[in-house]
Order: sequence, then C-alpha cells, then structure tokens
Amino acid sequence: MSFKKFVVAVDGPAGTGKSTATKRIADRVGLIHVDTGALYRGIAFQCIEAGFDLNFDESDHAAITKIAQKTRLEFKRVKSRNPSNRLYANGKDVTSQIRTPEMSMMASRVSAVPGVRTALMDLQRTLGKAAPSILEGRDIGTVIFPDADVKFFLTASIDERAKRRLAEIEAQGGDAPSFEEMREQIRARDDGDSNRAIAPLKKAEDAIEIDTTRYTLDEVVDLMVSKIEAEK
Repeated sequence: MSFKKFVVAVDGPAGTGKSTATKRIADRVGLIHVDTGALYRGIAFQCIEAGFDLNFDESDHAAITKIAQKTRLEFKRVKSRNPSNRLYANGKDVTSQIRTPEMSMMASRVSAVPGVRTALMDLQRTLGKAAPSILEGRDIGTVIFPDADVKFFLTASIDERAKRRLAEIEAQGGDAPSFEEMREQIRARDDGDSNRAIAPLKKAEDAIEIDTTRYTLDEVVDLMVSKIEAEK
C-alpha cells in the first residue's frame, strides 16, 4: 500500500482494544504508530516521580506543566523476536512503569491540565506529520487531527473492558485488583475523560464507530483495514 501524507485517528475509552488493534494495523498497512495515551502516561510517571499524586489541585498546575515542557518523550522501535514500540522519557525506557492502573488514573488527571495538553499537542502533531501515521488516543479525531483521512471511535461494554484490562495486567505478571475494583477504576476514568473541560473524550461526527464487545481482535483489525484501504 502506498501513502503520501496520510493520518488515521483512533479514539475511544480504555479497554476497547485501541492500542492492540492500532499496533497490528500499523504493521499490516505500513503506518507509523503514535500512542498518544502513552505520552500522557509518560508525563504522569514523571509527575509521580516528582512527588505528585492523584490528589494534586489547580495550585500544582504550573509545576506539572513545567514537567511536561521539560520532559523529552520519544518512541523507539525495539527490534527483537517480538518487535515493540517503547516509550522513553528523558532517555529512560518507562514502557513497563506506565502500564499500571495507578498510572492510568494519573494520566487522566494530568491530561486535564491545560498546560500539559498544550505541551503535548505540538509533539503529537509533529509525530503524526513526520510520516504516514496512525494515532490513538481520546481526542485525535476531534482536536489533534480533526482533518484526519480516516477516523475511528472504538467502544465496548464496561464489563468486557474490565475483563480485558485484568487479563492484560495478569499477563504482565502484575498485581491485579478485583473485577469490581477494575470496573470502578474504568468507570471513574471514563467519567474524568468525558467530563474534563478541555478536549473531552467524544466521538468525532465523521468517525466510524465500532463496538468491539462481540468482535475478535482479528475481526476488528480486518474491518478497520478495509476502511483505511478504501481511502488510500
């Protein structure tokens, strides 16, 4: 498949399969994968390292914004038996540290800080424009690339999303919470993402919505690839 300048936007709440589907599509179609959620998690990690927690308030916004402005974030494709997209913050691989429930909640809080969104907006656009790309997040099709060539919005039931997230944590050898706790964490994350004042999570009017609850991952990827190929 041949692309010139081409951007695919994939939005949706946590646990809908965005990340896994996007990675597979990037490899299959030949697009650069930009995980914007990982960028916010990277800033969240830096904030926690600096001593902030989920209870930070507006008086902390200036200091958190400064962290976002000073942190150097970059993706590196690690070549191995199972190639992976790794996130580095100031030269340190933080990929494993940012995939915890605590970091997910902190990323949601940090993403609502105006200065953080401003700091990362230019970076996301720069990464997306550097080569034909597929970006995943929560405001890609509405704010970052409202003129994306193809837009998707993935959804799934909250119970299914909780099951998927628990399976992911267990597969990584992490300390998984109960199903009820995970379900509540996801509900709280959804509430925070959808009701924040700046760039809330919502479906772009021209996005293709896919409910992944009853689809296999392969079926979701096939459907998305068919839509992308139709627009190439």
